[in-house]
Amino acid sequence: MEKVLASCGNDCLSCPRYIASTKEKTGEELRHTAELWLKIGYRDRIVSNEEISCKGCRPENWCRYRVVKCCGEKGIKNCSECPDYPCDNLKRCFAVTKSFEPKCREVCTNEEYEKLKKAFFKKEENLQAERKMIFQFKRIR
Repeated sequence: MEKVLASCGNDCLSCPRYIASTKEKTGEELRHTAELWLKIGYRDRIVSNEEISCKGCRPENWCRYRVVKCCGEKGIKNCSECPDYPCDNLKRCFAVTKSFEPKCREVCTNEEYEKLKKAFFKKEENLQAERKMIFQFKRIR
């Protein structure tokens, strides 16, 4: 299955927020995501569908760890291409993301948890796999 990785390694195509033209979400799906974000502690209230939807990593989007901005400044698509991988900032990003996993297991259905696990809790694995492919490609050339 194809992956679209966010700058930090999130699997965008698995994310319940991602609404790129190839993966449209219904209003009901976005509302469910907003309710889920409240339930797991990502938000302190149910937000609008417009606020919960994500159209991809862009410098103007809010990013707690400024990963998108950093990748843009370095001219790379995600952290797997960075010579400083994994930097302290990215390690904090991984740790904070993982800290939400127990709450997700507690309050989510199995289906919701598996979707979140694939989208967010495997970001480090995603970046490492991408990094491995990059270096294998460079060796071949």
